[in-house]
Amino acid sequence: MGGAATATRSPEREKTFFGHPRGLATLFGTEMWERFSYYGMRAILVLFLSAPAVRGGMGLSETTAAAVYGVYIASVYLLALAGGWMADRLFGPRRTVLYGAVVIMCGHISMAVPVGGPFVWLGLALIALGSGLVKPNIAALAGELYRHADDARRDAGYTIFIMGINLGAFLGIMVVPWLQRGDRWHLAFGAAAVGMAVGLVTFVLGRSRLGGVGEQPDHRLTPEERRRFTIVLCVAVVAVAAALAAWAATGTFTIDRFALVLAIVAAAVPVAYFVFLFTGSHEITPEERVKLRAYLWLFLAAAVFWLVYDQSGSALTLFAQKNTDLTIMGFDMPAGWVSNVNSLAIIILAPVFAYLFLKAGERISTPLKFAIALLLIGLSFVVMSAAAGAASDGTRVSVMWLISVYLIQTIGELFLSPTGLSVTNKLAPRAFENQMMGVWYLAISLGDAIGGQAYRLTSVVPMPAYYLSLALVALVAGLVLLASIRRLQALMRD
Repeated sequence: MGGAATATRSPEREKTFFGHPRGLATLFGTEMWERFSYYGMRAILVLFLSAPAVRGGMGLSETTAAAVYGVYIASVYLLALAGGWMADRLFGPRRTVLYGAVVIMCGHISMAVPVGGPFVWLGLALIALGSGLVKPNIAALAGELYRHADDARRDAGYTIFIMGINLGAFLGIMVVPWLQRGDRWHLAFGAAAVGMAVGLVTFVLGRSRLGGVGEQPDHRLTPEERRRFTIVLCVAVVAVAAALAAWAATGTFTIDRFALVLAIVAAAVPVAYFVFLFTGSHEITPEERVKLRAYLWLFLAAAVFWLVYDQSGSALTLFAQKNTDLTIMGFDMPAGWVSNVNSLAIIILAPVFAYLFLKAGERISTPLKFAIALLLIGLSFVVMSAAAGAASDGTRVSVMWLISVYLIQTIGELFLSPTGLSVTNKLAPRAFENQMMGVWYLAISLGDAIGGQAYRLTSVVPMPAYYLSLALVALVAGLVLLASIRRLQALMRD
């Protein structure tokens, strides 16, 4: 009897991953290695772009490097909308993730070529495109595993998913900046390519665990719609190429101006997309449209959060390199390592927050979580303003300043990031489910596009004032959201 009981329980155990669907393990591993490549490369990107040519860098000014970084990050999430559309209408989420992983790997390989110049820009473009295909769809696949689960269980599952992201980020930020020491930029970029290859293999070998989730597009294009799409795509590519060629011919094309144009596009796309959703039927029911109104508030709150949060790869990394004492017990650590405080803290705290959110259930509402996140991210830059003030006389300050900033931001992220993924899955109109995961990433794109351009202010205002200004924006947004919780809950039908 004991043996029979064991045999009966064993398959059940095999179907779970920390008490969650087994398919979450495949998505966890794939996203972990994709984030290894993404965050590892991101940790050295601004430093590479701003390093002089004699050190193997691109020789850009710091403000231009920060602007390029902001546009690149914004493009990664902007293209998530297109990735969601392709999954909905063309390939289905599974194949879209597969294609995206291949494109990302090719992008990192391009950046690893020890030539620089065009290969760097091509690599960044490919990584942005591939990430746009992967990000919304792997998150949507995770959501599909919880279609019949309650909100608290879905939030807990997404929190574990986020832990995989940060485990990959932690490893990438440890390995890639370490390999870059001594200006071995392209060796470091090569390590990112290897990480993405591992993620690709993980997804291919583990797809069977997903069951039938994401195999087919929910709303496949008809042959006539596919033909029209192909024509429009070809015309758009030719038009953009012609416009860039004409711009270059005028002699006025610069990286700075191009980054500004892309930032404007990144800010315009979310506006255009929400106008599209709120006008016309588009198979959206009246109840779904009411929920979209609530989602718009949360979207704008998230954009403010990421505007501040993603300064880590630009302003905070440059601060770590120029103004922070990075020597600890005689060891001089890479500047990129400091941001790993965030990844390590999330790895430790994510299970705790998953448990607390599961226990709290609906007592901590989604709008309240977003408001707390905004207040915390604002507080982090109040601390950052004080750190910049302490370093204003040219002295290098203790690394504990940055550690404190990252710890506060980590707690804020744990309130907002998994909750944002979950509420997007919950409030998405059925006809736009995968695309709405792309819309969530548009909030990050909008924040990063503005944040990359905001760094230009540092050429005219002191750094303490710069950090304090961004802090005030986040704090005011958090207070407004806090005062609107009941209205948002009514719109969400909570």
